[in-house]
Amino acid sequence: MKTADFDFELPADLIAQVPLPERSASRLLSVDSNKGEFSHLTFRDLPQLLTSDDLLVFNNTRVLAARLYAQKQTGGRVEILIERLLADGTALAHVRASKSPREGALLLITADPESDVSDLTVRVTGRQGALFSLAPEAGTLEEMMRRFGHMPLPPYIERDDTLADRDRYQTLYGRREGAVAAPTAGLHFDQTLLDQLDLAGIAKTEVTLHVGAGTFQPVRVDNITDHTMHSEYIEVDRACCEAVEACRGRGGRVVAVGTTAVRSLESAAVQGDEGSPLAPYSGDTDIFLYPGCRFRVVDAMVTNFHLPESTLIMLVSAFAGVDTIRRAYRAAIDNRYRFFSYGDAMFLIKERVV
Repeated sequence: MKTADFDFELPADLIAQVPLPERSASRLLSVDSNKGEFSHLTFRDLPQLLTSDDLLVFNNTRVLAARLYAQKQTGGRVEILIERLLADGTALAHVRASKSPREGALLLITADPESDVSDLTVRVTGRQGALFSLAPEAGTLEEMMRRFGHMPLPPYIERDDTLADRDRYQTLYGRREGAVAAPTAGLHFDQTLLDQLDLAGIAKTEVTLHVGAGTFQPVRVDNITDHTMHSEYIEVDRACCEAVEACRGRGGRVVAVGTTAVRSLESAAVQGDEGSPLAPYSGDTDIFLYPGCRFRVVDAMVTNFHLPESTLIMLVSAFAGVDTIRRAYRAAIDNRYRFFSYGDAMFLIKERVV
């Protein structure tokens, strides 16, 4: 298929710039891919779409305050987006400046683009493709993000981050720091809804996928099979595998909360075999799920609305069917759903493959 097959026109005023006052007040478009039926709900109605046999799979990553501002020794301004913290205390990062800093350059951290320099510095130690290797010289990267880090809001949110984003651009259950973008399907769950799911006896388990900035990168090839997927770190532990197996045993559905949970589970499934399709896995994944791919684990999913021509709209099209997603997005636009990270959500049932 062509990348252009996943394009659509979206009125700019439907791109959510701020979250709703209440997380679970978002709208929820329920899509039964096999019956061709759509239902317009609110997110707090999610429990009525589930049974006590089902299993919800959450991504427990937590977003870093990964955007930093700095100044070169020559005075030039620099914007840093930490992509990945490494075990040795260094990082891989996107660095934006009028002229890219050379290896050995010292960057002096500032509170914002206009502030004076602080006592914290990092040095550029090399490059890995599009990413710069950064090593702290005065202070640690964790200290820099704690003192001066900004929430890395996606580029289509056209405003500066605020203190409110430190709360609302995180899921309530995120506990493992490492993402530079939120697993946005999880942003709709407030404590009341989580408690209701517990009272309904709906089982939960967790995976980890540290979402990278590559999630916002456009597909730049005509044929989608020529696309090179970005890599992200995931963990699917034995407890998760056992929860999935137990769900299968009682005839329930594995319901992934977000495309990141889908990609984690389906990546781990590749490590297993046909008899036991899920195996514990930790490491990088560059799995790319597009129409024609088989989903071995996930039966239903919660997801936000995705960018045109993105790998994520290709993923949901593979899951629910290309025509179904086209009709669902048209219905969402016609009914003025809010789109992207701070927008509304969908509940998708996997398309049966005959």
